[in-house]
Amino acid sequence: MATVTLTAENFDEVAQGEGIVLVDFWASWCGPCRRFAPIYEKSAEKHDDITFAKVDTEAQPELSERFGIASIPTLMAIRDGVIVFAEPGALPDTVLENVIEQVRGLDMDDVRSRLEQ
Repeated sequence: MATVTLTAENFDEVAQGEGIVLVDFWASWCGPCRRFAPIYEKSAEKHDDITFAKVDTEAQPELSERFGIASIPTLMAIRDGVIVFAEPGALPDTVLENVIEQVRGLDMDDVRSRLEQ
């Protein structure tokens, strides 16, 4: 599955749906972002049940500001509209796959009840 480009206009619509959305915050001038891109694209091809999205931080500075993105690349995982993971740094493929499996395994009722506390 191809990645989806997120903008300030479509971010909430994509991110607040059911299921898993992975968001790669990146910029074209960022070396680690360019090294992470093929890993991210390869994972997108393997997991067609997950929405893989990208935010160009140069073109969408308001999204970077909204989520406090201070370092790129930053990977954010959203499940059923809830941000469950956000971490800067280019991840190796094995770590990205581990993040995906952990996000899949979350008990979202438990996550929501913890957020309410």
